[in-house]
Amino acid sequence: QVHLEESGGGLVEPGGSLRVSCAASGFTFSSYVMTWWRQTPGKERELVATISSGGGGRIYADSVKGRFTISRDNAKNIMYLQMNSLKVEDTAVYYCKAGGPTMAGYWGQGIQVTVSS
Repeated sequence: QVHLEESGGGLVEPGGSLRVSCAASGFTFSSYVMTWWRQTPGKERELVATISSGGGGRIYADSVKGRFTISRDNAKNIMYLQMNSLKVEDTAVYYCKAGGPTMAGYWGQGIQVTVSS
């Protein structure tokens, strides 16, 4: 069955860096646009970044542009989100999704990223 699992989250200080990963299985990973989302309690899930199926096209939310980099390794069925210059406002549960922003795709369970001093 389809499975997406995030890893690499944790606690970091403001200004620090973290890379979260999304390991995918059970579907043809390389054929899917992939997305990263984040959510804080009481807030709607926010689209953070989108990457095309081949990895050549990338779109970022304004709030993370210049600091975050989305990438993927289709040979390994893994998507990444490199987060640099982290801010307290980046604190959220981060989710990976197989499918574009408007697609009812497959979701991971999410992983906590906390930015705090």
